[in-house]
Amino acid sequence: MAERINSTTDDEEQRKLKSWLPFRCPHYTQFRDDYRDREHIVPESFTWQTCIDIDDPELVEKANEMSERLDIEAGGQWQGLMLHKDYSIRRKLHIDIRLPIGMTVPEAQREYCKALGVKCDTSCFTPERFIYISPADFEIYRADGWYQQLSEDEVAARRKAYTDRGLSIDGRTEDGSYYDPGDDGDSPSPAPVAPAFAPDAPAEKAETKFPQEFKGVPYTSIICEYWRRTGGEPSEGERNKRLHQLAANLRAICDNSEEWLLEVMPRFGLSVQEMHSIIHSACKEPTKGSRLIDQIVNALEMGISSDEIEDAEAVQAETGVKVNVRTLPIGLKESLTGVPVSMHMPVLCGVLPIAAAYADQVQVEYCDGNLQHLGLMSIIRGEQASNKSVVKNAIDIWKHQLEEEDALARKREEEWKERKKGRKANEKAPEDPHVLIRMVPVTVSCSTLLKRFKNAQGHTIYSFGEELDTLRKTNGAGSWSSKYDIYRLSFDKGEWGQDYNSDAAESGVVKVAYNWTMLGTNGAMRKCFKSDNIENGLSSRILVAEMPDSSFQKMPKFGKRSAEDEARIQQAVTRLRSISGLVDVPRLRKVIEAWVEEKRVEAAKDIDHVKDTYRKRAAVIGFRCGVIFHLYCLMEQIKTFGEALQSQYVDAREECQRYGANHSVFDQLAPSFTMDDLRALKRGYCGESALRNIITRWKRDGWIEKTDSKHWHKTPQCHNATLPH
Repeated sequence: MAERINSTTDDEEQRKLKSWLPFRCPHYTQFRDDYRDREHIVPESFTWQTCIDIDDPELVEKANEMSERLDIEAGGQWQGLMLHKDYSIRRKLHIDIRLPIGMTVPEAQREYCKALGVKCDTSCFTPERFIYISPADFEIYRADGWYQQLSEDEVAARRKAYTDRGLSIDGRTEDGSYYDPGDDGDSPSPAPVAPAFAPDAPAEKAETKFPQEFKGVPYTSIICEYWRRTGGEPSEGERNKRLHQLAANLRAICDNSEEWLLEVMPRFGLSVQEMHSIIHSACKEPTKGSRLIDQIVNALEMGISSDEIEDAEAVQAETGVKVNVRTLPIGLKESLTGVPVSMHMPVLCGVLPIAAAYADQVQVEYCDGNLQHLGLMSIIRGEQASNKSVVKNAIDIWKHQLEEEDALARKREEEWKERKKGRKANEKAPEDPHVLIRMVPVTVSCSTLLKRFKNAQGHTIYSFGEELDTLRKTNGAGSWSSKYDIYRLSFDKGEWGQDYNSDAAESGVVKVAYNWTMLGTNGAMRKCFKSDNIENGLSSRILVAEMPDSSFQKMPKFGKRSAEDEARIQQAVTRLRSISGLVDVPRLRKVIEAWVEEKRVEAAKDIDHVKDTYRKRAAVIGFRCGVIFHLYCLMEQIKTFGEALQSQYVDAREECQRYGANHSVFDQLAPSFTMDDLRALKRGYCGESALRNIITRWKRDGWIEKTDSKHWHKTPQCHNATLPH
């Protein structure tokens, strides 16, 4: 149909053909009596999203590129809010976005188009609007959860944000249109509905002279959470006092501006004059910050409770990562339900290998152009009694589908073994059923593991081990025996096999697809990764996460996952299993490629061989896990394995020792320097060939130029030898 539409130049014929296309409604999922118009809308089916339409052909690619930037802009208003993007039948552009809390459809459309740098199309505001569906290969991007119903809590918060503004639960005014303040001379918007609790209050147009968000969090959400934490909304007899307290808490994040506070605060039926008086009184004193509001903002930014703010800040300070629970995809979000924030990263790193094992029919193109499968191995390390079981509890839910299928396969295999054992001497042995068993214990023998690989039918095998030390003792000290090679090869689906001249042992060569998660103490980690084997490559292929230090800490409080949470994890598993083929992730590639180059520059300037070694596979692991993990992975690998690996480089005199000061070795060199200057800085820890290689790399990258036979000088380019943030 798309081809037919694009092959004709007759406008009437095009309209006729388009009318036969299927369509979707971006704003509502239900209309009464199967009749799509404003009067038949079901307000409760509001989707909390809208679709931006770019009709100007010259602006399509500009908007396409800009939407990518907005979606990944750290701390930006639109970060993580893009839900879907595709070309229309005539190669125009549709961008679906999640509405920021408290914003109506017209407000979001106007603000987003302004950020895109395109003119806003007011015809896109109508509640009953529909979009013609284009072919699958016209799709550019689809987020998890597109068109998915939001949680009851989030829907309640969003509805409240509207009703606090005197609007309906879906952001509309009395005439059924969405509230729209207008923009730059546009026609005036309808007045908002007066609040239900004050039917005689005059309807007034809400102006938006000031930002409606603080640090990306809508004031409506901040206020909603403030009421929740301070005993609920005020009753009629206490509204003046409580509104005064609210204004006193909010004034610091509203620049102590009375006009700003008047705009963002709810009125609860009070007149403008009464609100002016309350706000003026609250702003008399010098501006002070509010710890409560700071906690609320941080919690809303990260999707956690205020009780965990300090833990979250400590985790962020140590790892450089802030886990935004609200933006996590289905399955991962529910994995963190009831988990203390300090344990979020270990739980996520623990479940990622099994999540990747379920998506074993997927291939992705990496930054270098090569195709990869989602091979992941993670070790969650922590001292005894550090609550590593919280990771096991999450993985136990993720394992359900594999366990159920494996149980049937193991039953068939046991029946075959019994028939084989009970057959008569002259009776032919029953045929091996070649069953698919995907979950194996970490202590599985190499022979049995080879058999599982041979019967895997292209699927990834998965193991979960509660004690890393048990694995080490089972497989032999130090090198983990043959298992070490299997694990290392599984990262890139390499070949492994064994050949025995005996029917009792399994023989063959297979492609190794094997993901696993292991829990272990720091002592077990040191025993497994000794200085004589750490350089063999496995350490750089492992996603490492550390449980928080629980020394002298109070007992952590764990919540429970609901049946709905567990069902959503199973829904995520089913979705991962259904995806196959090449999955293109251009935005993720772009971010990871930039990060790898940034770390290369850091390593080159600091002559840090450890960082240079780990950055490459850390990026691959980060690419496979998602953008949120790329920095954490490198830091944890260096922290866990760097010292042992570094001692080898120093002993071998082939490269340079790590330099841990705030400034790199390169930065410490004078604008003009000699080889002797570099030798002095490295204090004899580099061989001559290594130093020459370093100079060659710096020259190749354009950081230095040769002045004469002994001197080098830094180029202007060296001051920009980092990537933009």
